[in-house]
Amino acid sequence: MRVILIVGALLLILGLLSLFIPIPTREKHGFTAGPISVGVETTDRQKVPPVVSGILIAGGIALIIVGARKRA
Repeated sequence: MRVILIVGALLLILGLLSLFIPIPTREKHGFTAGPISVGVETTDRQKVPPVVSGILIAGGIALIIVGARKRA
């Protein structure tokens, strides 16, 4: 029962953080010809869609409620 409560709290925190913190992604573009390597690394920051954040928050709250009821 306590595990459900902890997982719910983690989902809630993850959902709240995903609303504000963008996730960086790195891509390397280039080619290699023998011992010579030429390339460019690009970094892009993307936020998680608000619908996904909302689902994480709702799921976290639901698990916290279920975990608290089973514990009491």
